[in-house]
Amino acid sequence: GIQLDIMTAAGEMRQYQVVGRKAGTEEVPNPEAYRMVIFAPNQVAAKSKFWYFMRQFRKMKKTTGEILDCVEIVEKNSRTVKNYGIWLRYDSRSGTHNMYREYRDLKLTGAVSQLYNEMAGRHRCRPRSIQIIRTATLGASELNRPNGAQFAKSNVRFPLPHRVDSAKRGQKALSDRTFSTVRPTTYLG
Repeated sequence: GIQLDIMTAAGEMRQYQVVGRKAGTEEVPNPEAYRMVIFAPNQVAAKSKFWYFMRQFRKMKKTTGEILDCVEIVEKNSRTVKNYGIWLRYDSRSGTHNMYREYRDLKLTGAVSQLYNEMAGRHRCRPRSIQIIRTATLGASELNRPNGAQFAKSNVRFPLPHRVDSAKRGQKALSDRTFSTVRPTTYLG
């Protein structure tokens, strides 16, 4: 098999809630627990990201701590398109930058997957250098970016232009016949 980097964004990202704490000692038998919502492709990567952030925020690491719970958060209503705002921080080749982006998707995990793909394309940003700070579901009036706002109007229409069904009429697109005696019908209304 192919060895993949644990922080790669292969396919759609998933949303996990990870709960962990420092391992109990005789002095502190029941230490404080910490909960984090993390986007990762799988549970292993989610736990790894949890320890990555805990090392930064608290004097705690995997060897001195324990994970109490790791569950996937599934969106209840994934049948309507929603607008999502994502606040993030990423490391570029020249420094660390804060950023705000908007996406339209059925699920928050889909919007985050779009984010990882777009950051890779526009900024050559690796998944390991992206940290999602906050996400929010936005109403149409709260959108700041013109790309999402053009679809959030009440009178939005998606006209179907003239289109060619296939290269030949009544034939599959990749048929063995090179030429056709009939012009294609582009009006399918």
